[in-house]
Parts: sequence; C-alpha cells; structure tokens
Amino acid sequence: MFEELKDIICQYVDVQPDQIKEESLFIEDLGFNSYDFMSMVGEIEEHFDIEVEEREVINVKTVKDAIAYIKSLSE
Repeated sequence: MFEELKDIICQYVDVQPDQIKEESLFIEDLGFNSYDFMSMVGEIEEHFDIEVEEREVINVKTVKDAIAYIKSLSE
C-alpha cells in the first residue's frame, strides 16, 4: 500500500518517490496545499475503493496516518 500511495502522491506534488517516507508530513515535508491534498484524497478514494469522511481527513497529517486510515476503511 505504501508504494501505491507514493505513486499517487507524486501525481500531485513535485517530489521523487524515494523522498517520501512514512513519517513525511503532507504539507510541511511534501509541499501539499489544501486543494492538492483534497484532490489526492479523491484519487485515493477511487484507487482503494473507499469513502473518506471529510471530518476525519483533517486528522491525516503524515503518510503513515493515511496508510492507517485507508487500512481502517478497507477492513
């Protein structure tokens, strides 16, 4: 899942996959703005066939948070 998520992240911000770590912060480390982040969330919903709650997504700060959240919705 981490590799898939890295591929999606690279579509929205100008970073190389090897620069993305599980501890990377979406805004501070990867350079996301709120529009790009929400666009990426839509892509994640489609890719992983999940439905993200907008009020929950504000708690997703790192790549690791995103993985945990996706896993929790996939179960």
